[in-house]
Amino acid sequence: MAPTTLSTGLAPHPRWRTRHTPPSFPGEAAALPAGPGSLPAAPGSLPAMAPSVAERLLERLDQAGGSGGLCSVEAAAELGVDHQTLVGAVKSLQALGEVIEAEARTATRWELSPEGQEVLRDGSPEVRLFRSLPEEGLPQGEAMKLPGGSLGFSKAMANKWVRLDKGAAGGPRVLRAVPSVQDTVQEHLGQVRAGRAQALPERDRAELKRRKLLLEVVLKSFWIRKGSAFSTAVARPETELTPEMIATGSWRRLPFKPYNFSSLGLPPACGHLHPLLKVRSELRQIFLEMGFTEMRTDNFVESSFWNFDALFQPQQHPARDQHDTFFLLGGSEEFWGGVSRCFLPSPRQEKFTPVKYFSIDRVFRNESLDATHLAEFHQVEGVVADRGLTLGHLMGILRQFFTKLGISQLRFKPAYNPYTEPSMEVFSYHEGLKKWVEVGNSGVFRPELLLPMGLPENISVIAWGLSLERPTMIKYGINNIRELMGHRVNLQMVYDSPMCRLDV
Repeated sequence: MAPTTLSTGLAPHPRWRTRHTPPSFPGEAAALPAGPGSLPAAPGSLPAMAPSVAERLLERLDQAGGSGGLCSVEAAAELGVDHQTLVGAVKSLQALGEVIEAEARTATRWELSPEGQEVLRDGSPEVRLFRSLPEEGLPQGEAMKLPGGSLGFSKAMANKWVRLDKGAAGGPRVLRAVPSVQDTVQEHLGQVRAGRAQALPERDRAELKRRKLLLEVVLKSFWIRKGSAFSTAVARPETELTPEMIATGSWRRLPFKPYNFSSLGLPPACGHLHPLLKVRSELRQIFLEMGFTEMRTDNFVESSFWNFDALFQPQQHPARDQHDTFFLLGGSEEFWGGVSRCFLPSPRQEKFTPVKYFSIDRVFRNESLDATHLAEFHQVEGVVADRGLTLGHLMGILRQFFTKLGISQLRFKPAYNPYTEPSMEVFSYHEGLKKWVEVGNSGVFRPELLLPMGLPENISVIAWGLSLERPTMIKYGINNIRELMGHRVNLQMVYDSPMCRLDV
């Protein structure tokens, strides 16, 4: 019988850090992300390319006059740089203070999709099909193989450019229905390419967009103006106070970037509970909610008397052999010994009162290791002593316990234990293994076992021993118990496992 050792999780270590963040302005979150050569990885410092772009932008802004401003798209074209790079320079200048003002703006424009560019070059599928049809027409199967056939047939039929003669010899035949057609789709796409998309009727634009020939592009830019502290010279403030600055006193002459107290700190490195500890904590809470008291079990090593003799374990029982039990200088560690010890009468106890006990702790067994067995594992034990207890009470308590645990698929199988009669094994279905897995053993203590404990003759005791690992495997979808406990445990699993939820 293993002692109960209350566990505590790894306490978080609050190593909060702060970072400097450039001041934001309305619309910045919607702006295009900075590309290569724009904002540096460390806020407050400019990369090798960005300073020249920023200085050229300031010079161009200075040329615009006191009341003028610049559109970031037009400025990028004038300076010959990518718009993303210019946006990065704008944000870097904003981080320096009131050097510039930048107002986020949004504009919509229309561009040809790759399919639209193909139609502009080669014509719409319906027109290509019409122009490829000979005067005598073609069988429908062959017409579908013409350029634009598979895509343009339904549109050409809707426009009544072609017709389908279902009574033709040899099967349905596709024929021209008009002498000539005009490719308005190609013409409309040409207008878009020429920058006259707004001149198209809304209905035509919507049709081109529906056919995925036209893309509506949202362009996010900035309107840039001089700030109250405008200057064409870029002065980068310091972002860190170094020991050298303090030793030389140079910090008194250097400008420092304002500290942003609103910035978020880095997440602290904190401890994570192992799935077994999470489930164990929930099991303990379930027992307490059901009115149980935690047993005092403060020995990892139990004597053979309490472990076997007090439980009427036969002398020849395999559990007494060294191939099934670990022995240490005459002591052994197994399953039910502490349960019998907890019923010893107290000198101060005048009369019997019903009790409910539980414990959750480590046990050791000389077991062959496989996907569902370990030599060192946890056991959840519970006992109830009262008058008139039956096997039905035991099954009811177990069902209530596992229902609170979130496991509803249970089976009870008759079994044999030297110390209980009747006895039952408890099974639960494992979705991962696709089979029923034993999760515990239970039974009603034999009356002759209780007599030495000083209990009245009409007292019954029901008890059970459940696994902690197997319910945890079921809840977390783990197929191999060795991945949950032992040298094969993946520590990343401990970080990734969610909080234990027993109500889902």
